Formats: sequence, structure tokens, C-alpha cells
Amino acid sequence: MVAAAAVAVLLALLYLKSTGQPMPLHMIVATIAGVGLSVLLGTGLMGLVFLSNSSGHDDAASGKRDGQ
Repeated sequence: MVAAAAVAVLLALLYLKSTGQPMPLHMIVATIAGVGLSVLLGTGLMGLVFLSNSSGHDDAASGKRDGQ
């Protein structure tokens, strides 16, 4: 998850650098925080969804009984 976030941050910074505009420090920090934390949050939540589904915790909420 951290590697995916780091790659996403690097790609975002490279894209912003390719526009040719100067990049102030606050823009770099905001990009690192925004993109990095968004990717970490998204991958963490998707991991929890898959864990919950595979462990059977979602079965009671679906309203289905065993064998249906």
C-alpha cells in the first residue's frame, strides 16, 4: 500500500512538474499529503472490504441463510 502511494505521489509530482510552471513548496507538500493519504485510505478500505467478505462477517448483514 505504501509503495502504491509513493508511486502515485511521484507520478503526480512528475505530471505537475511537466506543466512547466514553478512548483512552490506548499504545492509539493499539499500534493504529497493529498495524493498519498488518498491512495493509502482507498487501499486500506478496500483491504478491509476483502477481509470482511472472506471472513464471513458480511453474511449476517446480507439476510441470506446457509444453503440459499
